[in-house]
Amino acid sequence: MLAIANIVLPVFALIVAGYVLRKRNILSGHACTELNRFVVYLALPALMIDVMVNSSWAELYQPEFFYAFEIGVFLIFFGVLAVHWIRTKNPASATIDATSASYANTGYIGLPLCALTFGADKLGPAMVAAILTVSANFAVSIVLLEASSQSGKSVFATLKNVGVSLCKNPLIAAPVLAGLFCATGLHLPYGVAQSVKLLGGAASPCALVATGLFLAQRQESASPAIAIELVILKLVAQPLIVWYFAFHVFAMPLLWAKSAVILSALPTGTGPFMLAELYGKGGGIASRTIFLSTVFGIATLSVWLTIL
Repeated sequence: MLAIANIVLPVFALIVAGYVLRKRNILSGHACTELNRFVVYLALPALMIDVMVNSSWAELYQPEFFYAFEIGVFLIFFGVLAVHWIRTKNPASATIDATSASYANTGYIGLPLCALTFGADKLGPAMVAAILTVSANFAVSIVLLEASSQSGKSVFATLKNVGVSLCKNPLIAAPVLAGLFCATGLHLPYGVAQSVKLLGGAASPCALVATGLFLAQRQESASPAIAIELVILKLVAQPLIVWYFAFHVFAMPLLWAKSAVILSALPTGTGPFMLAELYGKGGGIASRTIFLSTVFGIATLSVWLTIL
């Protein structure tokens, strides 16, 4: 139990630190925005590049991990989407709810948690999951929201807008560029590699503090019952689905199987709230789900780490 506490508590201690600093107004409301920008545009891309250039293609190519992780995401996503669409008759709001129930915080919590659990040199699964989450999973949500909000636009125009947005996302562009560079067989110059490593080292603590700053912001009013429903699906149902497929259906290295479950058991990331703010739909449910899943995620992640 002490070993589990040593893994989980440092992660959530930094989240609490950010929360307290914001509540005591030591860091202003602008700090959350600016720190998020630093993490998204500099620190996390640098960490991904560092992992990519120091990993082999054979290590990162694990299709079974992809299948297990994404099955868990899409079963929850489309299940919630169908039920809430029928219930509310509002496809945009249903999409936000579905994203809140399935969008794991792979970047801000997943990477540092896996580094503490498995070691900083074994972040391949976490990086792959982060790329899947911010690209494939996020893209599906954006396409559905665009389709519901831009009924006058063609499917081609919608897909084009989504494609441009994804290409501009540094969390997608950085590993793609790093992968292309690795394919050439070249190596980063020592000075550049050290700069990337130093910058990447700031990703985990800054991301966790930024999560705390976000959670300290005023939460919009929303139905507690719906938020609790989404939290249970995120913290309990999704990792159970992934556990079954990772350990009983697909064959993959033990590190990747364990990582798939842990990454699926993560709290909801900030992506759903960002979409809700952008499209003006379901912000209250999204923010409450993120807050509750992060609080209760301490207990559920401890259980999964103990079991695995």
